[in-house]
Amino acid sequence: MKKTNILLKIEKCGVIAVLRSGTKEESLKTIDALVNGGMTGLEVTFSIPQAEEVIRETVSKYNDNSSIVVGAGTVLDAMTARIAIMAGAEFVVSPMFDSEIAEICNLYQIPYLPGCMTITEIKTALRSGVDIIKLFLASTYEPSFVDAVKGPLPQVNIMPTGGINLNNMEQWLSKGCVAVGVGGNLLAPAKTGDYDQITKLAKQYMDKYNELKMVNA
Repeated sequence: MKKTNILLKIEKCGVIAVLRSGTKEESLKTIDALVNGGMTGLEVTFSIPQAEEVIRETVSKYNDNSSIVVGAGTVLDAMTARIAIMAGAEFVVSPMFDSEIAEICNLYQIPYLPGCMTITEIKTALRSGVDIIKLFLASTYEPSFVDAVKGPLPQVNIMPTGGINLNNMEQWLSKGCVAVGVGGNLLAPAKTGDYDQITKLAKQYMDKYNELKMVNA
């Protein structure tokens, strides 16, 4: 049930913020700004210094908020995946599929979201128990690619990441994507310390997502 519950939380979030901050402190301030804007899906990438500490402190701080789901991103090997899981990560994301990461995530009943770009990669991931495919880089494709994938693989759950913004997220979600991953423009204000702007942008994303959810209900 643990894995199923986490998957439901990811789907409910709809928008996952992909953090690539330069410092631990910047990451924690960015997370607070995102949460203040109503964004509850948080992917802490391991390109961030002390990423496991960011995960641990965020999980501890928001322990009473059951809607928040904290995951680890840019996980390149099984050892890093286990470190992330031990720190409290509820999902693991990598830029490619790795069978050893899939095994460690399955062992701990943690969803694994690998980056895939072809039908062959997606099929390989599904055979290893993957529940959500991270379409990466999404900017390489048009949203119609989701239709092409779901033709032979109608059961696949897709989360596009890379190039997703307020202007095009509707196109992806309308194709049946389970969620979208957002980084770049959402988090850019952190570089100048403008965390209020991150809160405003997070609210815009969540308002847009909730609006689309109501239309498609």
